[in-house]
Amino acid sequence: MKRMLLLAVALCTAWGVTAQPRLHVGPNEPIGEPVGINKGRVAWIHNPGVATWDGETGFWVEERWNDQQKADAMVRQAVMTLAGKKSPKAAWKALFKNFNQRHGKGNVGYKEGEKIAIKLNMNNAITHRETIELNSSPYVTLALLRSLIGDGGVREEDVIVCEPSRAITDSIYNRCHREFPEVVFIDNLGGEGRLKCEYYPEQLKYSVDNGKMARGLAKCIVDSEYLINSALLKTHKGPGVTLTAKNWYGATDINLMWRMNAHNGISPDKRHGKPSYKTMVDWIGHKDLGQKCLLFLIDGTYGSRDVNGAPAPKWQKAPFNGEWCCSIIVSQDPLACDVVGMDLLIHEWPEFGSFNYCDEYLREAAMIPHPVTGVTYDPERDGEPLTAPLGLMEHADKNRNYTKLDVVYVKQ
Repeated sequence: MKRMLLLAVALCTAWGVTAQPRLHVGPNEPIGEPVGINKGRVAWIHNPGVATWDGETGFWVEERWNDQQKADAMVRQAVMTLAGKKSPKAAWKALFKNFNQRHGKGNVGYKEGEKIAIKLNMNNAITHRETIELNSSPYVTLALLRSLIGDGGVREEDVIVCEPSRAITDSIYNRCHREFPEVVFIDNLGGEGRLKCEYYPEQLKYSVDNGKMARGLAKCIVDSEYLINSALLKTHKGPGVTLTAKNWYGATDINLMWRMNAHNGISPDKRHGKPSYKTMVDWIGHKDLGQKCLLFLIDGTYGSRDVNGAPAPKWQKAPFNGEWCCSIIVSQDPLACDVVGMDLLIHEWPEFGSFNYCDEYLREAAMIPHPVTGVTYDPERDGEPLTAPLGLMEHADKNRNYTKLDVVYVKQ
C-alpha cells in the first residue's frame, strides 16, 4: 500500500498534477446570506507594478520597490467598485450610510467626533524598527488614510491606526504621521509617537469554554464607532490562512510573544475534518469586532506562502505571471472577503498542507443559527445568540467563477 501511494505521488508530480486540499464546501456551493451595500460584493483590484521588490535587495518596504500612486489608485478604485459609485467621495458616503442603516442608526453618514479605528496586521513586528518580514504595507495604509480623510471627509483626529498586540514599525508611522500628524497611532509598546494600548478585561466571553484564550479587548477598538480590518494575504500553518477573521485576534490582550498565547478553536482538524467549534466565528460575530466593521480589506500587494519571513515567492499563475500579487480585496461581507482571499491562495499554492479544511470557520459562520457543529454562537454570552448567517461564502470553480458571490475584478 505504501509503495502504491509513493508511486501515485511520483506520477502526479511527473504529470504536473498537484493535489488539491480537502475542503468542507465544494466549488459553486454558496452558503449563507450576503451582507453589504451591494450584497455579497467583493472588489478585487489588481495593479501590476504596485510592488516590485526583487526578493533580495534591502527591505521590501523601501520606496524604490513600491508605487504610492498606484496604491492610492487601488484603494480609491476599490471603494468605488464596492459601493458602485463613480467617485470615491460618493462611495465613502454611501458605505457609511449603508452601514448605519444596517445597524439601526438611520440614514446617516459619518459625523465629526465619531472614531474610526484601522486594525493593521503587524504580526511579525515586536519593535518599532524595520523588519524584513511581511506586515501591513506602509503604502496601502497611507493610501487608505488619504482616501478615508481626503475623499471620505473624516477628520484626522477621529482616525486611529492601531495594532494592539504588536508594534507599528517606523516605515508605517513615519510615512503616515508626516502627512497626517493628527491621526492617532496605538500599539502594544507605546513611545516614539505611538500611544501604548490599554484594554477592557473580560470583553470576550466565547460561546464555549475556550480555555486560556485572551478575553480582553483594546479600548481603542471598543470605543470606536467604526472599524476597518486591514488584513494580509498569507497562508498560516495550522489555520491554513490568515485573513480578516484571524486578524481580530490582534485586537485582544494577547502577549507580545506569540508562544505565550493560546490558540484554541482556531485550527481545523487536518486529518479528517471533524467539525468543531471555531473561535473565529465568535470574533466575526462579536459586537465590538466583526459587527462594527465598516470595511474588510485584504492587502495582497505582495502576498506570501508563509506567515513568517520575507514575502515569498512571487506568484506564478495567471493573472500574476511571475510577479507579486499586486492586489487588494475589499468587501463589507466578512465571509465573502475571506473566501475570495482563501481561493487566491489555494489556487496559487494548492500543495500547502494546512489548507485542508481551512474553510470550516466560514461554513460555521454562514450556517448560523444551525451550524454543522450544533454550537450556539453567543460571543458576548449575554443570552442573545447570533440568529442569522454572518455573510455569504462560496468557493470559485477552477476557472475562478462564482455563481452567487458578486466578485468584481478590476485590472488597472
